[in-house]
Amino acid sequence: MIWIILVLAVVSGLAFVRLAPTDIERWHKPLGNAETADGEGWSARVVPATSGLLSDLHQGMLALPRTELIAGSVGEGRLTYITRSKLIGFPDFTTLEADGQMIKLYGRLRFGKSDLGVNGKRLDTLLETVRAKRS
Repeated sequence: MIWIILVLAVVSGLAFVRLAPTDIERWHKPLGNAETADGEGWSARVVPATSGLLSDLHQGMLALPRTELIAGSVGEGRLTYITRSKLIGFPDFTTLEADGQMIKLYGRLRFGKSDLGVNGKRLDTLLETVRAKRS
């Protein structure tokens, strides 16, 4: 009986992670002051804005596996995406924002405390991919 309860608890937890509704207002908001840094469960990058860079970053995000745009547009100057982990489907949120002469990129997890560096790696890979395309 304990095994059945344990299995049901695990399945329920996994279902919650996968099916919990996304509060777009919570994730798609102005980033405020930002600098290139990594923290526990989040990463930020700030790069100089150049012509078409936000659009190129948007296309790069859409090319990532298990990633979809949930709010915003290039014209709006702020875009927010959800990327889910392959196995369990843990959601991470990434926001790109044009702010004057800078573009801010901010990736963070929704559940837990540590992302094991996944968001920083995603942002760095995105930037490297876009830079390579532009060269």
